[in-house]
Amino acid sequence: MQEIRELNLPELREKMRELSEKPFRAEQIYSWLHERLCASFDEMSNLSLPLREKLREHFRLFLPEPVRILSSSLDGTRKFIFRLEDGHIIESVFMRYRHGNTVCISSQVGCRMGCRFCASTLEGLARNLSAAEMLTQVYQIQRLLGERISNVVVMGSGEPLDNYENLTKFVRMISDERGLHLSQRNLTVSTCGLVPELLRLSEEGFQLTLALSLHAPNDEIRRRLMPIAARYPLSELLPAVRHYFERTGRRVSFEYSVVRDLNDTREEAEALSSLLKKLRDGGEGSAGQQKGFPLHVNLIPVNPIRERSWERPERKRIEDFQHVLEKNGISATIRREMGADISGACGQLRRDYLGEKRSGTN
Repeated sequence: MQEIRELNLPELREKMRELSEKPFRAEQIYSWLHERLCASFDEMSNLSLPLREKLREHFRLFLPEPVRILSSSLDGTRKFIFRLEDGHIIESVFMRYRHGNTVCISSQVGCRMGCRFCASTLEGLARNLSAAEMLTQVYQIQRLLGERISNVVVMGSGEPLDNYENLTKFVRMISDERGLHLSQRNLTVSTCGLVPELLRLSEEGFQLTLALSLHAPNDEIRRRLMPIAARYPLSELLPAVRHYFERTGRRVSFEYSVVRDLNDTREEAEALSSLLKKLRDGGEGSAGQQKGFPLHVNLIPVNPIRERSWERPERKRIEDFQHVLEKNGISATIRREMGADISGACGQLRRDYLGEKRSGTN
């Protein structure tokens, strides 16, 4: 039996025809699912009882179950552990900013990328999330908190481009004017750099912000942090990033997790500056290309996880790194740590919860 939120509007219209229902019923149902964010078919009050019963016979309707919510007393950040319909556990985060409410969602159960600083990947990939499971993280948080979500970041557990078809369907549905109608400019997709999928994304016609997990100024250090770097070296990855900008005109930010005694020296800051300036100024300037696109680096003090030995540098060392970048004309910020009193490395909250369940302590 199909999850009904998996269907976009044209697909839902076709299903209504198969069920001998009038096509306009699809618009009514779609509104309940993606605008009013209903939790059951019984809430669809402008549909007849026989139609609601028919929907129950042919479709599932499920919102992820919140099994743990941590709330920050500092800034209103909330971290959610959600149980999916098959029992799998994922994480989502709600953050309140002056420019609007942001939700960070997961795209997979676990991850197979193997990044050394990330708890999400420690147990590998269980499965991809469907487009509906990505959507309903946003829907459920908006329902639970009663606050409008303005921005969505696909930066939780998982590599979004490793779940390409579901990701692109999610983007189309969450930006659909008949749903939440979030501007694609308010959607950010984070990737560790799957080059073929990144080139493919460049041609979708989306207006997404791209966040590239860079984390090193050269391939040698990057391979120590990110196994994917052995498959896609910077000589392939950075031209693909530039192509993304040239095709979309959308800003690309570079995520740089600062790890003590690994990638945090002044020399590495200079090397990163040189790398990014070459990328910025390396366009051919031919028709349709944009030369000199803006660069921004997010410096992220690494969030230690128990299973790894990485440590974050002292604050001054990170600030010195930032100053080197800025001296070289590269915009850089040190990421503000939202929910510092409930913080944990990406995927660690889920991992802790699963560990408790296995040991019977919860």
